[in-house]
Amino acid sequence: MSSRGLLPLMNLVKLNGVPILQQLHLEERLLRTSSHNWCIVNDGTNEPTIVMGISGSVLQDKIPVIKRFSGGGTVIVDHRTVFITFICNTDALPSVQPYPRPIMSWSSQLYSKVFQGVGDFSLRENDYVFGNRKFGGNAQSITKRRWVHHTSFLWDYEMMNMAYLKLPKRAPDYRQARDHSDFICRMKDYISRQEFISRTISALGSQFCVTPLELESSDCPDDAKFVPSTRLLGKQDLEECFESESGNVILQSL
Repeated sequence: MSSRGLLPLMNLVKLNGVPILQQLHLEERLLRTSSHNWCIVNDGTNEPTIVMGISGSVLQDKIPVIKRFSGGGTVIVDHRTVFITFICNTDALPSVQPYPRPIMSWSSQLYSKVFQGVGDFSLRENDYVFGNRKFGGNAQSITKRRWVHHTSFLWDYEMMNMAYLKLPKRAPDYRQARDHSDFICRMKDYISRQEFISRTISALGSQFCVTPLELESSDCPDDAKFVPSTRLLGKQDLEECFESESGNVILQSL
């Protein structure tokens, strides 16, 4: 709890263009070795990245692959994407049960405040959408006393990169077999990047006492025994994933 005894504390770390692998390592470290609540905002990643979705062209183009520690759907991200992550102790939000659906419900209520008066926002089958078009892909990891919920927000994207993505076998019902051009939308058509980030931090402040921290001066634990499960995959791993069309991966281009 904060010194005011009213709201739980949450550390806010704002990043700009940090590589997705570095971001995921940070998230996993904070989830597993820290006892604090965190919000991480990364305004774009320095290299184009595909979350899940493997196709033959990925192997042909020799795109590095990162297997991450959390679950999630298929989305392509790059410097146009805004990443927002919440890492929370379960006792910080006692009304939120540490299971995927309650966490998604909590996050959607938070973003409902962010997008108030902006588009037709809703949570549809674990996706953030405007109307029936997706603009936010989510992933979660839950431990005994802590959980992480992170989102890749498509503020903008390059349509040609969608060739790397395959239509998932378990597509949400509301997708109705639409291809990517008809299924997703750009946030920039609804809100500016900085206004979105500002609104998110403001909405978070209604539930937490938010304390901005510089990454270098934060109390991120330096646990020598901690080894992140998020890792680069080798060619053999890639081929196995491609053959089975399974596995939770991030495809990161050079």
